[in-house]
Amino acid sequence: MSTLLGLDVGTTGCKAVLFDSDGTLLASASREYAVDLPRPGWAEQDIERVWVLAQETMGEAIAAARVVEVAAIGLSVHGEAVTPVDAAGRPLRPTILGMDTRTERENDWLREHLGTEFLVGRTGMPVHTINTLPKLLWLRDHEPEIWRDAAGFLLVEGFLLQRMTGMVATSECLASRTQMFNTVEGRWDPEILDAIGLDERRLGELLPSGSPVGRLRDELTEALGLRRAPLVVTGGHDQACGALGAGVTRPGLACVSTGTAEVVEVVLPAPVLEPALAEAGLSVYRHVVPGMYLAMTLNHSGGLSLRWFRDEFCEPQRDTAGATGRDVYELILAAAPDGPTDLLVMPHFAGSGTPRLDPSSRAAIIGLTFATGRGEIARAILEGLTFELRANLDLLAGAGVEIGTLRAIGGGARSPLWLQLKADITGIPVAVPRVTEAAALGAALLAGAGAGVLPSAAAAADSCLRIAETRTPDPAMRRAYAERYPLYADLYAALTPFNRGLGRGSGVAGA
Repeated sequence: MSTLLGLDVGTTGCKAVLFDSDGTLLASASREYAVDLPRPGWAEQDIERVWVLAQETMGEAIAAARVVEVAAIGLSVHGEAVTPVDAAGRPLRPTILGMDTRTERENDWLREHLGTEFLVGRTGMPVHTINTLPKLLWLRDHEPEIWRDAAGFLLVEGFLLQRMTGMVATSECLASRTQMFNTVEGRWDPEILDAIGLDERRLGELLPSGSPVGRLRDELTEALGLRRAPLVVTGGHDQACGALGAGVTRPGLACVSTGTAEVVEVVLPAPVLEPALAEAGLSVYRHVVPGMYLAMTLNHSGGLSLRWFRDEFCEPQRDTAGATGRDVYELILAAAPDGPTDLLVMPHFAGSGTPRLDPSSRAAIIGLTFATGRGEIARAILEGLTFELRANLDLLAGAGVEIGTLRAIGGGARSPLWLQLKADITGIPVAVPRVTEAAALGAALLAGAGAGVLPSAAAAADSCLRIAETRTPDPAMRRAYAERYPLYADLYAALTPFNRGLGRGSGVAGA
């Protein structure tokens, strides 16, 4: 039996997870890192620091598993982020992350010169600040020297592949998150690239997910304590890899991934956008499974909202967790009420994703009193995030996309409270796979397929899928939250005038 490594590099943390080729988890290691917020609306990162920590996780996981041979390594990475690099692959500036919202004026330019219908029809991506295309347009217009001198503009996968193998490549799955990839034709779209004056050679080679790129560099192989260099294989967008790892490989299957962001992925047999989905900003892009596509909802904040609350307001719980080894979120939520809180939280800490697509929207906590404690606020944050989840699922249902069960993956799938809230608020059963680190598993399965260890990543995902538990809606809680949901649904409209008034002085738009 072969050993496979899935390297999952997200916006705020990375994980290296070792699996046997039958999907058995052998060992894992993780690290957190910062998002830099140098100006209002900006979100950047030191990708060199991310690379250092990614190497640490791989070394730690390999040592913990006590293996000296790894057949292949696959990558699961966050999307849209872009790094200008020189000819040696060195970053010329910090990485601009997907959650960065500085590009509203660039999106206005794209609407005027290319048109929303054209861009959605070619790429499946709505016009939004998350996309790579307006970030590149911003670089062209605001940092012309970097635009001129950069040898390449690399997505996270391309940067890591270059560091690992010396080759620059990007999976078609991840490329289809950029708004520059022709989803139907499977190539960089020449008309879009011509519009911004970008040569596709600066973006790297396109390969299907699960394609061999090269062997791990000798010095890295030695540093990781391996006898021979593993094959390094293209993976894809972390949400698509997570869908693969959860066995969401056929039309109609769906998963909810709760990590830094919270995302719902639904498999489609073709890249078709219903008008209601396109208007709400749902993206449609290539799955890592050949011939399949994914429709994706997005809440930028997701688990990052709870992490913010942990870091800013829960120092005693952090200290206790560090001293006892207990989970810090378990400690924070221990004082939460058993039922619905008396608070409403609008979880737009990084603007609104689907279904509103409003970068100027901001988070709010409504209903605070002197009696409000940490536990109640923490639960209310989870409630707000899950109300946002319901809004997206209602949108899908209205467009004829029915979901019978959600498979829950990511860090949020380890929280019994959050899982039950998902079932109670949405009214949909929530099934938890045995391996919740599904993105790393999906990357490892793609590595196995690329190395010839597995005949098919999708077939392997189906064969190794085990459901650990299923949460069904509690009727009483379902009714209670159904009564509160209309209040939440009205909250966005009520707050919009205030948010837009505040936003005029923030310097976000076009900063």
